Amino acid sequence: MTDKKAILIVEDERRIARFLQIELEHEGFATSIEENGTRAYECILQGDFDLILLDVMLPGMDGMEICRKVREISQVPIIMLTAKDEVEDKVRGLELGADDYMTKPFAIQELIARIHNALRKHQKMDDPLQGEKLTVKDLVMYPSRYEVTVGGEEVQLTKKEYSLLEYMLRNKRTVLTRDQILQEVWGYDYTGDTNVVDVYIRYLRAKIDDRFQKKYIYTVRGVGYVVKD
Repeated sequence: MTDKKAILIVEDERRIARFLQIELEHEGFATSIEENGTRAYECILQGDFDLILLDVMLPGMDGMEICRKVREISQVPIIMLTAKDEVEDKVRGLELGADDYMTKPFAIQELIARIHNALRKHQKMDDPLQGEKLTVKDLVMYPSRYEVTVGGEEVQLTKKEYSLLEYMLRNKRTVLTRDQILQEVWGYDYTGDTNVVDVYIRYLRAKIDDRFQKKYIYTVRGVGYVVKD
């Protein structure tokens, strides 16, 4: 496990993207690069980044739209990068939820200073009552708040549905047998119908997979169930 802060560089000019990557990795950050706006948004949904460097002019989805959509589901720090120096563009980016805005060309030392500043501000703003966060795709669970959202929209679950989903999220990408689920969610002394696991998986799929038309819970035939990206 690395404790490096992870930064996603969303920039379609490869020379600039590579330059940023070299400088940021020299500074001790872990980096990823995405050139296409649509793919970048998918990457943000599926990844776990500490900060986004986001160009405005991109193929696919532009930076403004990415910023707007990300802010519906996440407060990850976003610094907009653009060749435009129009006040209206800066205002719009900030109104959409960007933390900062830099106009090209810029000094790399200033960008790094702004990155550190954005990360510090984000750390201070984190709600200590929020506690841990479990995620898969755009599904987010806050165990301490007993809250589940998909794409920013709250999902109402019963206590047992919640316990089942939490157990699966804590074991994301691990195939869980029905017996494992029964023991962990219903308890070792449970003496009811073993088909209860399948029933509750159907309940969860109806409220999450079917409702949002995305697949979160997978069946591994002859083995059990798994939650994965």
